[in-house]
Amino acid sequence: MSSLPLPIAAFFAGFISFLSPCVLPLVPGYLSMISGAGLEELKAPQAHLMRRVMVNSIAFILGFSVVFIALGLAATEVGQVLGIYKHTLARIAGVIIILFGLHLTGVFKIKALYTDARLHSVKGSSTLLGAFVIGFAFAFGWTPCLGPILSAILAVAAEQNTLAKGALLLAVYSLGLAVPFLLTSLLMERFLKFYSRFRSHMHALEVASGALLIALGVLLVLGRFTLISNWLSFLNRFAL
Repeated sequence: MSSLPLPIAAFFAGFISFLSPCVLPLVPGYLSMISGAGLEELKAPQAHLMRRVMVNSIAFILGFSVVFIALGLAATEVGQVLGIYKHTLARIAGVIIILFGLHLTGVFKIKALYTDARLHSVKGSSTLLGAFVIGFAFAFGWTPCLGPILSAILAVAAEQNTLAKGALLLAVYSLGLAVPFLLTSLLMERFLKFYSRFRSHMHALEVASGALLIALGVLLVLGRFTLISNWLSFLNRFAL
């Protein structure tokens, strides 16, 4: 069970990423793009449309998962190659994560993270291959906006001693994005009602996420990152 906490944290990070301003408001548009159906059709889909939405949503998810897992493999590989500088790199990563956290809390803003790189020119497609390609392309478009949270997960992946562990973290991160995306595709009308209530709380979520990133960055700078694993392992044993 000692390996459980980090994947849980990665899943939670993926879920928070789904709620970010560069993903959540655009989910209906993504679903419309990959299904070839309008928003009104998606609110009360027929059986054949629902099947297409679900299958294409899975292809879309696989598309962005490939990108994030590849980033995780690259981060772990670089971390292993530069293992002799591991502690120094961890501190540098900690400082960067603290800066990202300050960005989310609003202490200052990093303009590059507001770059609109969502690839609006990508055309919709109701085929499996088209949905996969759109997911693949949109992952690169999301990356600047998801930078703070994604960078934290990649920093943790760089600390792993095997490529499999690094890939697993980013696969679980992708799953955190995927689960609410699939639920949205099933319950579009309920999602729209939820979003109308939730959007007023998005800034508070960003501030809370920023505070968590700052705490994570401080632990990396101080070389005390293992405290998180120890604490979560304690909670896991307590729960059992």
